[in-house]
Formats: sequence, C-alpha cells, structure tokens
Amino acid sequence: MAQQFAGQKFMKRILLIVMSLIILSLPQKIYADQIPAKSTSANLITTQVKIEKDNRVAILKEFLETYNSPLAENSEDFVKSADKYDIDWKLVAAISGVESTFGKQIPNNSYNGWGWGVYGDNVIYFKSWSDAIETISKGLRENYIDRGATNIYAIGRIYAASQTWAQRVEYFMNRIKDYELRNPEDTLSLSI
Repeated sequence: MAQQFAGQKFMKRILLIVMSLIILSLPQKIYADQIPAKSTSANLITTQVKIEKDNRVAILKEFLETYNSPLAENSEDFVKSADKYDIDWKLVAAISGVESTFGKQIPNNSYNGWGWGVYGDNVIYFKSWSDAIETISKGLRENYIDRGATNIYAIGRIYAASQTWAQRVEYFMNRIKDYELRNPEDTLSLSI
C-alpha cells in the first residue's frame, strides 16, 4: 500500500513537471511598454510577407470593359456566385458574351443577357444584373451540372439550339483566361 501511494505521488510529480514544461513552452504576449529602451531600438527588422491576392474580379472587370459591357461593374457578382455554386468563374460571363455581346443586346429592361428563358415572345425579366447573375449561376448548377452536364458542350446541348454555342462560350472563357495569365497574382511586401 505504501509503495502504491509512493508511485502515485511520483506520477503526480511527473505530470506536474510535464504540464509546467508545456505551459512554459507556450508563446507569451509581450507588450511594447515591457521592452526596455536601448540605443539600438531604432534598428528595424524587415520581414517580407507574401499575400496571395484573388484578382479574378479585377481581371473580369478589365476584360468586360474592353467590350464596353454594362456588366463590368458586376464582376464581383460573377465571382461570388461562381464560388457560391461551385462553377467556373468565367462561365456565366462567357455565356453573356455569346447571348448578348456581354449584356449590350438584351430585351428592353430585362437585365437578361443570357437568353435565359427567352424564346419567341417569352422573356424572363430580372430585377438587376446582380439578380440575373445569381439566378443564372444557380440555374446552371442545379439544372445542368447537378444533372450530369459537367462541361460546356454537354450544357450547350441543353441550353442552346445552336451547335456552335459551346464552342463560342469556350472561346470567351479562353479570352478571359488570357487576361488572367497576363495579370499574375500580386504580392505585398510588409516591413516591420
């Protein structure tokens, strides 16, 4: 019994030592007023920090501006909706290129630059470009991609009557990709 008690006491000490070492190894906060001033305190250490920048919005906006597209100001909507519905960020913009020269040739006040639900005299009207981009992105995900149309050509067989539709959408997607390649990710240097 005494031996068992001594063993427990020894294990408690070991555990206490291990826990103390763990606590001492944790990073501690040091505040500026706790650092003693020295004559060398004016020396600065420079550290380079690389920050990855998502430049898709800027690339798409620049691309759409080359076409004088009214959709250029909605570049962020394209990217956000693409991320939300897990589709290629260039797809919905490229479709608008084929269907309406990037929103320039649409049914009056429809904000429908995708030919979405347009046939004969039937036209679907959207409240805004943002509303349209969200609806088209969601529709492509749920009505096409989730149902097995996982590439532009499979989507095109359902989406459009033209046999060249997918090829033309792919052309605009590649043009947007060219802008991306010409604008590599920015890095930011931060000195502290």
